[in-house]
Amino acid sequence: MDPNPGKLPRDIEWRLPRHARSVSRARTLLREQARSWQLPDETVETAALLLSELVTNAYRHARTSPGREISIRCVAEESALRVEVSDAGDEMPRLREAAETDEAGRGLALVNALADWWGAHRRPCGIGKTVWFELDLCEPDGAVGATGTQGVQNVEEIREVHVVAEGAQ
Repeated sequence: MDPNPGKLPRDIEWRLPRHARSVSRARTLLREQARSWQLPDETVETAALLLSELVTNAYRHARTSPGREISIRCVAEESALRVEVSDAGDEMPRLREAAETDEAGRGLALVNALADWWGAHRRPCGIGKTVWFELDLCEPDGAVGATGTQGVQNVEEIREVHVVAEGAQ
């Protein structure tokens, strides 16, 4: 059965305050929306975990003036769920290896380990950045999406994330 019979757009955006409470609110909004899109439970739970990490990074690390918001966009296509988190901070994310004694610093490592694709890019308006991930929407037999194809990550986004990550070492 086609979960989107009328081929309605499966694209939604939320704006939340830059605050710790927005992390749980973002998870709730994602889970409710994903349920209406009839996405696989495993994909939804992974997406909720990764979204939590990105929203946490946005409120903790974006050095911005008071009143700035975090923007979250979710797009469910035939083969993948894409989640984007945008903030007004200029600092690009850095993938780093946390020490065993570190209490923080594992968020992007989780994204890197669990997402099928991820990246970051500066926003076209010139203010801030967007960090995103994609999760394949697998069929019960393990096939990727209805079309059997997999999305390709923008080469510039890959390069930018790797350059930032290498610069942190």
